[in-house]
Amino acid sequence: MEAREYTIGPSARCTMQAQVTGMDVEDRLAAMGLVLPVPPAPVGNYRAGLIRGTFGSLSGQLPIRDGKPAVTGVLGLDLTVDQGQAAAQLAGLNVLAQLKQLLGTFDRLAGLIRVDGFVASIPEFERHPAVLDGASDLFAAVLGERGVHTRSAIGATSLPLRMPVELVVTFATT
Repeated sequence: MEAREYTIGPSARCTMQAQVTGMDVEDRLAAMGLVLPVPPAPVGNYRAGLIRGTFGSLSGQLPIRDGKPAVTGVLGLDLTVDQGQAAAQLAGLNVLAQLKQLLGTFDRLAGLIRVDGFVASIPEFERHPAVLDGASDLFAAVLGERGVHTRSAIGATSLPLRMPVELVVTFATT
């Protein structure tokens, strides 16, 4: 097995086996000092996630902790890339929490397919992909090959509740 080093947030690093056996997602999170949060409830007339056949989709996940915005601001104005990566990681944790709630167990997750990442930024900001690596690195570290995905990095002038990152995820089930 090949060992890979993943950057998790702006300062923590974690070396994981490419295919870890005997460890589930929550064990891997614990090894990184992270825990799944309570999945945020929808704030409008929609569902947090749906499955149709063997494919599913999650509504936009934000950097919410304990039902409140944990990070607010605009990249390139209020926030640095490192702060944006930490916000993306928290949004990624909420993705994982929503997946577990929707699927009941990570064993039913065949893998992530696509992550559309929205980054609130000033027009001159160009490091959207670097910000979203906070979530992509998390997915790779805890899901292994199931966390590999395609991705779009999209700049936005604003996002709900002044949060800097929103993740929309498509996934496959077993």
